[in-house]
Amino acid sequence: MSVDDSEAGSGAHQEEGLLETVKTVALALLIALVIRSFLFQPFNIPSGSMIPTLEVGDFIFVSKYSYGYSRYSLPFSPPIISGRIFGSEPERGDVVVFRNHPDTGPGQTGKGTDFIKRVIGLPGDRVQMINGLLFINGEPIPRKSLGGFHSVSPPYDAATIPSFAETLPSGRTYVTLDACPPPTLCSRDNTREFVVPEGKFFVMGDNRDNSEDSRIASGVGFMDAEELIGKAQIIFFSFHAEGEPFKFWEWPMKVRWERLFTRIR
Repeated sequence: MSVDDSEAGSGAHQEEGLLETVKTVALALLIALVIRSFLFQPFNIPSGSMIPTLEVGDFIFVSKYSYGYSRYSLPFSPPIISGRIFGSEPERGDVVVFRNHPDTGPGQTGKGTDFIKRVIGLPGDRVQMINGLLFINGEPIPRKSLGGFHSVSPPYDAATIPSFAETLPSGRTYVTLDACPPPTLCSRDNTREFVVPEGKFFVMGDNRDNSEDSRIASGVGFMDAEELIGKAQIIFFSFHAEGEPFKFWEWPMKVRWERLFTRIR
C-alpha cells in the first residue's frame, strides 16, 4: 500500500468513527425523548405551595403513563392527540403535574404554566373550606395536629408552621400546613361550595395558605382532565433553595441528602 492509500484508509476510518459517534448520540437522544414523552419526565419545584410534601429545590420524576397521554405529554405540545388516549382518572390525594390555561387557539403553541398540586375533588364532588377545615360532599375531612413544621423553603425560611395530618375518606393521609389556624384565618380559609364539573378536578396545595389553586376560580380554577401531564412519584434530588445545583462542590453542604429517593405521598 502506498502512502496515499494509507492516508486515504485512515481518513475513511475516521469518517466511519465519526458516523458511529453521531449514530450513538442520535440514538441516545431518541431514547431520552421516548422516556421523557411516555415514561418519566423530570421537574424541579420552584415555589412553596406544596410544602411540606415538596420543598423549593426538590427535583422530581413524574410518571407520564399514570393517566394516559394528551398533547401536553409531548415536548412542545403538538396538536397530534385529541383529548386523552389510554386515559385513567387520578384518585383523591394524588399529587399531579398539569398544564394550566394552555393557549389552544389557531396558531397558538399550547404553552401554559405547569403546576403541581394535590387532587382533592373528583367530578361531581362538592368541595368547600370552612374556617380552615376542608369539607368534601358536606363532610369535614378529619385532621390531626402534628405540632410545628420547620420549613427550609421560602416563604417560611427558618420558621415553624403548624402542621396537620389530613385523612381523606379513602384513608389516604398526607401532611398540610396551616399558617393561619383558627381563630386567625387567611383569605382562602373560607370559600363558597365548589361543585366539580364532569371532566374536571379540584386541586389544592398542601401549603394551604400559600397556594394558588382551584379555590381561585379566576386563577387556576378547576383542572381539566386533558391538562394532566402525570403523577409525581419520587424526589430524586434536592438542593437548598438558595444554592445552585450545578455547583457540585457545594453539594456536601447544600444537598438535602435525607430527601433523596423518597416517594411522594
